[in-house]
Amino acid sequence: MKGKIAIIEDDASLVEMYRIKFDLEGFEVRTAGDGIQGLKVIAEFKPDMVLLDLLMPNMGGAEMLKQLRKLPGGKNVKVIVLSNIYDVTTTNEVYQYAPEEYLVKAILTPQEVYEHVKNLLESKPS
Repeated sequence: MKGKIAIIEDDASLVEMYRIKFDLEGFEVRTAGDGIQGLKVIAEFKPDMVLLDLLMPNMGGAEMLKQLRKLPGGKNVKVIVLSNIYDVTTTNEVYQYAPEEYLVKAILTPQEVYEHVKNLLESKPS
């Protein structure tokens, strides 16, 4: 197994697409459909990387990332924001909470997202 990935995303078809891709690449995968569930998954699963959407019910990704960074050890969790929201206000807000990257999912294939994850995990030790 290459590592553990948490996918925090409310679009079931995207979750399944990324889950399959990371499964095939040898990762253990856990998912959550909103930020509240996402924080629980991260606390229990302790992933090597989190793929985080921003627009979700109950607790959006920006708020989840803010809450995560306040938790013990939360500043060390590697996060890639994977969203279709890409405006200056949103990106500035999200970057306050130090994600490794902010990617626009509509322009990336699952293979390209995997390459970003792989490169970050190889270049930045836990």
